[in-house]
Amino acid sequence: MQNEPIAASIEVSPKHALEMADLDLVIPQGVRTYITDIGTHSTRDMARACERVNAFGLKAVPHIAARRLSGEVELKEKITSYAAAGVTDVLVIGGGADQLQGEIHSTMQVLETGLLDANGITEIGVAGHPEGTPDFSDEVAEIALRLKKEFAERTGARMRIVTQFGFDPETFIDWAEGLSQIGNDLPVHLGVAGPAKTMTLLKYAAMCGVGNSIGFLKKHAGAVTALAASHSPESVVGPIESHVQNAERTAIRGVHVFPFGGLQNTSRWLIDRGSWPILQQLSAANRA
Repeated sequence: MQNEPIAASIEVSPKHALEMADLDLVIPQGVRTYITDIGTHSTRDMARACERVNAFGLKAVPHIAARRLSGEVELKEKITSYAAAGVTDVLVIGGGADQLQGEIHSTMQVLETGLLDANGITEIGVAGHPEGTPDFSDEVAEIALRLKKEFAERTGARMRIVTQFGFDPETFIDWAEGLSQIGNDLPVHLGVAGPAKTMTLLKYAAMCGVGNSIGFLKKHAGAVTALAASHSPESVVGPIESHVQNAERTAIRGVHVFPFGGLQNTSRWLIDRGSWPILQQLSAANRA
């Protein structure tokens, strides 16, 4: 049992990674900083984003979307470019069912190439879907996670599960702790949305295909006036944190935060709640 606030990683866009002048005044040293890849930035720009994030003393974790790859040649280019930028940790996801660009269609195909290990990338995040996904059945998802666990055992890769975001903490907790019942003991980082307007969260939930979360959020938002108000992530993170603090054993190692309401707002919330250390150099403007 532990009493410390739950640890948190963060997600940023390549644009933030490349252009934000005071990134180190917003995210503390050493924090896993995931860099999204939605196909609008070249491998070169993604590698530059990783290099810049690492130069700030953060830990760059670029996304690799299997179904968006044209083939193994592009995969090798990405991995070698990221490794040259100092990357040792990646998040490998399948990508949406309608995004197939070449012969690579799954996370396992990316892993089995051996390119990650060959380039010194030994920490690997893989996707988890506590509320399911429209792209495949729960049975397929269970098999996929089992294969990834077996890969980790076989290769020594330090693998973790990073989930999509949602708003029902009990569902997320039950899913994470239930993995052990199917023989999966990979550590879990549960996805949560940072502070944002409820309507903003509904928009992103629709874009990301998390239908159950849309229903849950609407149900608990209630009136139209509530939909226009801000959603507090504490209603999700608080119960997860309490569970972790009071459980004798848990698969949950932290939360992964999607800053839909803005990176600075999310940073202030994480610092204020204790999940991140106080940034001594944080500017007055950022704290205002």
